Amino acid sequence: MTLDNVKPGQGGIISSIGGQGLLRRRLLDMGLTPNTRVTVRKVAPMGDPIELSLRSYILTIRKDEAAKIELKEVFDL
Repeated sequence: MTLDNVKPGQGGIISSIGGQGLLRRRLLDMGLTPNTRVTVRKVAPMGDPIELSLRSYILTIRKDEAAKIELKEVFDL
């Protein structure tokens, strides 16, 4: 499952980061690395952007960026 399909109040553990070049590097630099636990806090009314909680901070990313993040485990809070 990819991060863009996770509903608010759910989370998961990142298995891989897709994309290439600068986009992939930017996602990794923001802390979205494999084996990191991430939770979806909010989704904007039109579905974009998505607010995430990870590593003790809040991060907002676009839905197309979230589609490149694969989760290996999804759970409800």
